[in-house]
Amino acid sequence: MLLEILNQIDSMVWGPWLLILLLGTGILFTLRLGFIQIAKLPLALRLIFSARNRGDGDIDSFKALCTALAATVGTGNIVGVATAIKAGGPGALFWMWMAAFFGMATKYAEGCLAVRYREVDSNGEISGGPMYYIEKGLGEKWKPLAILFAVFGVLTACLGSGTYTQANAIMSSLEVSFGIAPLMTDVVLTILVGIIILGGLQSIAKAAEKIVPAMAVVYIVAVISLLIINREQLPMAIELVFVNAFTPTAAMGGFLGASVMKGIQSGIARGIFSNESGLGSAPIVAAAAKTKWPAEQGLISMTGTFIDTIIICTMTGLAVISSGLWTTELNGAVLTNGAFSQAFPLFGDYLITIALVLFAFTTILGWSYYGERCAVYLFGTKVIKPYRLVFIAIIATAAFLKLEEIWALADIVNGLMAFPNLVALLLLSGTVVSESKRYMNYLKERSRRLSSYKNINNKI
Repeated sequence: MLLEILNQIDSMVWGPWLLILLLGTGILFTLRLGFIQIAKLPLALRLIFSARNRGDGDIDSFKALCTALAATVGTGNIVGVATAIKAGGPGALFWMWMAAFFGMATKYAEGCLAVRYREVDSNGEISGGPMYYIEKGLGEKWKPLAILFAVFGVLTACLGSGTYTQANAIMSSLEVSFGIAPLMTDVVLTILVGIIILGGLQSIAKAAEKIVPAMAVVYIVAVISLLIINREQLPMAIELVFVNAFTPTAAMGGFLGASVMKGIQSGIARGIFSNESGLGSAPIVAAAAKTKWPAEQGLISMTGTFIDTIIICTMTGLAVISSGLWTTELNGAVLTNGAFSQAFPLFGDYLITIALVLFAFTTILGWSYYGERCAVYLFGTKVIKPYRLVFIAIIATAAFLKLEEIWALADIVNGLMAFPNLVALLLLSGTVVSESKRYMNYLKERSRRLSSYKNINNKI
């Protein structure tokens, strides 16, 4: 009974109204910022490695991006993409691209505001994110909305996205592929998580900086190898993505068929769920980046959505479609697993399991920090140690608790995080535009000075 009620609430929260609001916010920022996700993407990609990391902050911009990617590049990139294609057909991948394209502008705005309104807590560490730009940007009267976001953030971190769903994905995949008992996995997982998160942001960022790039490169190389093997089916797969984005997908094999609307809803929902643009999670760690330019961190944050969805989700989607297995009874992780096992019979199953384990593990680390900062906003720095111990204890109980009610509740509060954040983004859009102009004018002036300096040297 309770599960049924929660599922109904979940469907309402993640219904068309939220998807339209998320997509609409991205479209607004895209127009107001002059299609920044196209015009400034080359600059944003260069900044990942060339940002000067000057100014206040706890970690450099690259570590901030890796920590954000640690939380977003997760099971959604493996399971969510396959689920979207199974539900909405190959055309769902096209609508994931649309969600990511406009989501890049939203993610830019989130990163920009996070740095603009961040503050230093009583421990001398940076705190920022939607709760701070809601209160400081919109004023004290909006504080209840900021509190609401922080509450949803703590619940999401502790009940779902940061704990049970990821831990259970790790345990079940290792049990199926390697025969490792869930309890054994949980013990090792708890120890590793405890060691890393007790060290705070610096420890989490160091782990993310090493794991995230490595796992992304390995996964991308693996998928490219799969696509080379399936190269004869690849043109048809790409054609299906574009054709089925605007025409219904016919029933075939174990696929029951899907309307265009189902493809749109599945693609946009799973795209947003994967890259979290507009949900308000990534700006929490973006605020800690060492920079004096809010727009600079906005550009770097924007690349997170590009990497997560445009690159990684696209590769998973094409792997699934080109395999032809999306027309069978397979779904979710089993579908993605099947695509890899088909291409690599000897080790495909193990490959996807290792990728899923790493993706889920880093998601736990990223969300532990998100929840901590939300807890600090609500209760002050005195809550940090108790929060970390509770978070570790929750991971330790994952082997014994598989309540579907908790997963449904986690999905609900995850979606509810978006509403306070989107309200703030829309009302503070003018600030985002002005910060963008300020940074772009700085870049032009710096370029002009460098050009003048070079001319003088050449004359000498």
